[in-house]
Amino acid sequence: MSAGFQRARRPEQIEARRTAILAAARGLLAERPVADISLRELSCQVGLAKSNVLRYFDSREAVFLEVLDSEWADWLDDLAETLGGPEPSDPGFAREERVAGVIATTLASRRLLCELVSAMAPVLERNIPVEFARDFKTRAAANTERLGSLVRVRVPELSPEGARHFALGVVVLVSGAWPFANPTEAVAVAAAELGGAPAFATALAEGLTNLLAGLVARRR
Repeated sequence: MSAGFQRARRPEQIEARRTAILAAARGLLAERPVADISLRELSCQVGLAKSNVLRYFDSREAVFLEVLDSEWADWLDDLAETLGGPEPSDPGFAREERVAGVIATTLASRRLLCELVSAMAPVLERNIPVEFARDFKTRAAANTERLGSLVRVRVPELSPEGARHFALGVVVLVSGAWPFANPTEAVAVAAAELGGAPAFATALAEGLTNLLAGLVARRR
């Protein structure tokens, strides 16, 4: 840590410092899971004392939740292009299967997003103050609302309530499927001996197809 550290005071200085901290967090996340990264290590990576990192973010967890929010928004931008326009309603829920498959495939290609989503509720939301929690959950709700809207354009039979239910279901399924698909070495060996488990994208696509088809069938 530099002994000549000077606190950022102007808005552009504060934003530059926050950007540097987030870049350091992303660099560490490229090397190992979020659970293995401490505030001390993050502060050393960016060249600040822990107390100085906390001047710009409320906690270690808040840093990674900011990365998550950015990754989620980037994924939604990509998904909007990849999904394309409205699709005809095919028999046997083939349309729902296609939409769910695109969502699953694009998510599977974003390791960092899936890891952070899986860590969000059990780890990252456990050490944040109320004000930050309120702000983050507002942005998360906007992201899930946007996801529901994107799906509803392609599946117009889905009600607004059903679209929100599906979007929240995406978060829940990723949260559960990602750790299951990325076990420890010992569990991976044991699972392989028992025949293995379906790949993350395959399992996610199946779960999302069933959820989406079920909501359409119930006209929710």
